[in-house]
Amino acid sequence: MSWGKLLQPDLILHGPILKLTPAMLQQHQLKGLVLDVDETLVPIRMSEVSAELLPWVNEIRQVATLWLVSNNISENRIQRIAKTLDLPYITGAAKPSRRKLRRAVEAMGLPIEQVAMVGDRLFTDVLAGNRLGLFTILVEAMVNPNEAAKRSPLHALEVRLSQALGASFLPDMSDK
Repeated sequence: MSWGKLLQPDLILHGPILKLTPAMLQQHQLKGLVLDVDETLVPIRMSEVSAELLPWVNEIRQVATLWLVSNNISENRIQRIAKTLDLPYITGAAKPSRRKLRRAVEAMGLPIEQVAMVGDRLFTDVLAGNRLGLFTILVEAMVNPNEAAKRSPLHALEVRLSQALGASFLPDMSDK
């Protein structure tokens, strides 16, 4: 598989994860979500979830099984977020490694084609999900407004490099 295909999300949300709806999951026949944590669900270095996140999780869990899989090695921080959301979690995933993603998918008991990897990073979340054969959803990062300027250049570089390798970021990406 080419780098362009490995870095190509199946669905690009032009907004944060809160824009992902049960109808979108049903449209793509998804029954499980592996969720990145840092900047996908909460800004980095924060361990409190936003007021909007808990109702979103409760709505999504009506149609999909959810697991948190984070590269973050801070067990206390990720555990606190997972406990608030009442979700199982895995830390130290080392994405784009597939090993811990596979463990979450196996715990869901769902076929791989019914599970999506949702994250804000191409070279970790999307790459890991595509390597495992998951449906991949790229969301805009949830960043602390005080730190948004620090992240933008890195994210822009990641997108430009992915495009140079053959990935396309046109709206309505629904097929690999």
